[in-house]
Amino acid sequence: MDFDTIMLEAEELMDRAVEHAIHEFSTLHTGKASPAMIENIHVHVESYGTNMALRELGAITTPDLHTLQVTPWDRGTSGAVEKAIRDANLGLNPISRGATIIIPIPELSGDRRKELVKMATLHAEEGRISVRQARHHAMDQLKKLKADGHVSEDDVKRHEKDVQDQTDSHVKRINDALDAKEKELLTV
Repeated sequence: MDFDTIMLEAEELMDRAVEHAIHEFSTLHTGKASPAMIENIHVHVESYGTNMALRELGAITTPDLHTLQVTPWDRGTSGAVEKAIRDANLGLNPISRGATIIIPIPELSGDRRKELVKMATLHAEEGRISVRQARHHAMDQLKKLKADGHVSEDDVKRHEKDVQDQTDSHVKRINDALDAKEKELLTV
């Protein structure tokens, strides 16, 4: 392994951590309907004998700003989809209308907004932890190169600084995304 490979691998892992945190932020709703709010809810489908993400079971649309609509491809899964949405602890109460499930998105109370900010903070911390784990892995790889006698200590120190700079940059991206999400959630 060489310096470039170590740096590329670290950056790729850090980018994935940032992208995951930002995706998790998108699942926290602000009173506006978005398919991302429910697309990853796992639904236990008895007839299939497995758990599946909601996005795999039907079409999720937004007929207006305050409503989501799920149309399962298999009508037999409607009850399981409705139950999974209700049990997902998102504060949503789906209404079954034949083969279609309507999900009104309620206005957020002050307490619910604060609760969502706490959830966003937890998602951000998970992202920061993943970034730091990628840094730790890269630092270990650099130390291994030095221990094997392939590189000088000065080269390792310079690349350790590069890894730290990369870490700081990715953590800042997560923090900036968190700040934006908090503003979005707390703006009435």
